[in-house]
Amino acid sequence: MMSGFMGLFGARRDPKQSARDAIVSLRQHLQMIEKKEEFLQKKIEEELKKAKANAVSNKPVATAALKRKQMAQTELDRLGNTRLQLEMQVNTLENANLNAETMQAMKKATDALKVIHGNLSIDKVDATMNDVNEQRELANEVAEAISNTGNLGMEIDEDELAAELGELEQEQLDERLIGAEHVPLHLPPGAAKAQEPARAAVEDDEEAQLRELQASMAI
Repeated sequence: MMSGFMGLFGARRDPKQSARDAIVSLRQHLQMIEKKEEFLQKKIEEELKKAKANAVSNKPVATAALKRKQMAQTELDRLGNTRLQLEMQVNTLENANLNAETMQAMKKATDALKVIHGNLSIDKVDATMNDVNEQRELANEVAEAISNTGNLGMEIDEDELAAELGELEQEQLDERLIGAEHVPLHLPPGAAKAQEPARAAVEDDEEAQLRELQASMAI
């Protein structure tokens, strides 16, 4: 009895498949309407030509052609409105089908998230992150303590370091002053080294003259 009832009214079908079948059926009907519109458009053009050709020579024929043209135009307009309604239905069905598939995909994603999260709650997340932060801080403290063991037993006297640095600075200043005293002010940098051989030659010559003078006085 039940099978007969189902066969009479049809079994419950998949909504997605029903939407696809409806869309296919509507598009096929739209194609039929478009072909009929093309036929009517050609008929209108033919009747108009016939009316023009007989407008002077045979007015009854021209009038009949204009009537047929008007009837074809009326039917063409009606089909145009029908086609617009069918196109709107196709668009509505396609959007509804897309929305249904989108909702199904979102539901699957939500179910997957529920499986991933399991019994996880925001309180558990906060507690876990607190434990992570505490362990990270402990690791940093241990690393800091280990790195400081190298300084055990080594006390550095900051005053002594400052005094030693001051002595080094003073030595550098003294060396610069001594070097500056041997370089004439009017000479460019580097000229002092060039004049050192000439000065040595002059001194040797003066010593030779002094020895000759001493020798002559001794005689």
